[in-house]
Amino acid sequence: MNIALLGYGKMGKLIGELATERGHQIVAKIDLENQDLRNALDPKTIDVAIEFSQPEAALENIRWAITQGIPVLSGTTGWLAHMPEIEALTHKHQGTFFYASNFSIGVNVFFKVNELLAQLMNETNGYQVAVEEIHHTAKKDAPSGTAITLAEGILKHYAKLKTWNLVGETPNSPDSLPITSKRIDPAPGTHHIRYTSAIDDLEITHTAHSRHGFALGAIQVAEWILGKKGVLSMDDYLSF
Repeated sequence: MNIALLGYGKMGKLIGELATERGHQIVAKIDLENQDLRNALDPKTIDVAIEFSQPEAALENIRWAITQGIPVLSGTTGWLAHMPEIEALTHKHQGTFFYASNFSIGVNVFFKVNELLAQLMNETNGYQVAVEEIHHTAKKDAPSGTAITLAEGILKHYAKLKTWNLVGETPNSPDSLPITSKRIDPAPGTHHIRYTSAIDDLEITHTAHSRHGFALGAIQVAEWILGKKGVLSMDDYLSF
């Protein structure tokens, strides 16, 4: 495939390296410093765009790809308030947009385990649930997109809670799920779900050892996405 990288930080560079090893061509490397070059690209020479940038750049990158008829997948977090706009734009242009807060296969299995556990714990009493995420200090948004996805998975099945809050920024309430965000180098990403009671604790954890799982997952999705239309997610890709 001919791949345009929209965002060329640590993740973009690693995706480029792994994609080249798999026989793909990187035809563009767009970052904040050279964003003007994006509009000079010929969309006919691009099979797919992989977008891992910053929240302030993601929306324009995704809009550009969709309006140019380029299938695009994004793993950037911190812009999701605009998701309805992107979904509508995708349908308008009969385009292809794939979003995941985390492209790691292991994390997406963890999402499923998290939802199953929430269903089971919904039938019990006396437990308080909390989410904790740890990332490197270069990560700007908090909580992480993965933590938000985990929180949404809990809220879907755990009737005692109605919303989530970021500890230290928004107040706790009895019907709110607290998320604690820590920024510690060199952690690539750790997520804990903990149910606590006076009798015992129950905890599940996912720990990433490097960014390779995220990068490889994004490339595999890019290979899969060709020929597909609409707004897609990891549920579509994994077909659980």
